[in-house]
Amino acid sequence: MYFPPEVGGLESYVLDLTTGLVDAGHDVTMLTSRSVPDTPMRETVRGVRVVRTWFPGKSPLGWTAHTAASIPMHARLARETDVLHAQTFASAPPSMLARRRGPPFVLTLHTSHFQKRSRVRAWRPALRRIIASADWLLTASAQLLDMALDLYPHPRAEALTNAVNTSVFRPTTASLSASPGRRLIVAPCRLFPPKGVTHLIAAMPRLRSELDVELAVIGDGPDRTALERQVRALGLEGVVRFLGQRPRHEMPALLSSGEIIVLPSLMEATSIAALEAMACGRPVAASGVGGLLELIDEDVGTHFKPADPDDLADRVAGLLTRPDLSEIGARARSRVQERWGLDRLVRRHVEIYETLLGERA
Repeated sequence: MYFPPEVGGLESYVLDLTTGLVDAGHDVTMLTSRSVPDTPMRETVRGVRVVRTWFPGKSPLGWTAHTAASIPMHARLARETDVLHAQTFASAPPSMLARRRGPPFVLTLHTSHFQKRSRVRAWRPALRRIIASADWLLTASAQLLDMALDLYPHPRAEALTNAVNTSVFRPTTASLSASPGRRLIVAPCRLFPPKGVTHLIAAMPRLRSELDVELAVIGDGPDRTALERQVRALGLEGVVRFLGQRPRHEMPALLSSGEIIVLPSLMEATSIAALEAMACGRPVAASGVGGLLELIDEDVGTHFKPADPDDLADRVAGLLTRPDLSEIGARARSRVQERWGLDRLVRRHVEIYETLLGERA
């Protein structure tokens, strides 16, 4: 539903996948929303043909209206398409309709939105129908796969963890620095409740009682005013910095600025931010929830209890005081290169597409 210049984990994933497919010699059209005003309705981004349709706003009603409004364009594009691939359950209905004309339909489930709705009884029949309509089902984590199969036992379903372009996200010169004598931690998080940033800020006084640290928060969202108020109430001005939303090309240098990366999410289907941080050679301290448990262990970082500032402070302090911090970061990058590189993701998608097309032929 979203595509750059929107900033976020799913947006980064889709950009990397589509450009990776183009680099592998395939023709890719991305049908998305005009969620950022003044972006072109049609353009080519790194070889990907991008077509945007009307988008009234970021709300359940806005998403529903966008999905309905995109059906005619989706139908036109489907007539010249070999494979349809929806990247969220909300984007699936137009593909379900277009599939009747012949192209096989692949569905990938991402994000905590699916997690939340799959637990709501009223949503389950619709989600079951969406999942059953796909010729191949992919999920961004094993946890999401289990949740999807609980709704419908799809015969062709697999967890395919998100990937990161390790030639872009790599250790590089830092673009941020801490005040003299302080150590810098970085939190790349959207500022809304599921990301748990309030618990990270609440942990800072206890963490600072053990170590002289600063926090840089990269991201924006509706909670920013409340979080800034929390910082002032705790006397953390000058210790916690909000950098706002930053363009993707700045992220490797920003992530490389932190000694560690902290992700305090309360729920997480998977985490592009964690993979990008690890690819930049940074240890990651993260909540023990969802897909984060599949990416991070004590070899590459640490986990803490979600919504528990005391445990967060203890675990982050423990990680920062480890003498092998640089080796942990090196292992984190190696793990991403071995397991979650972009080439693997593109290759598996092509295998799936070719299997479906071969069966149709």
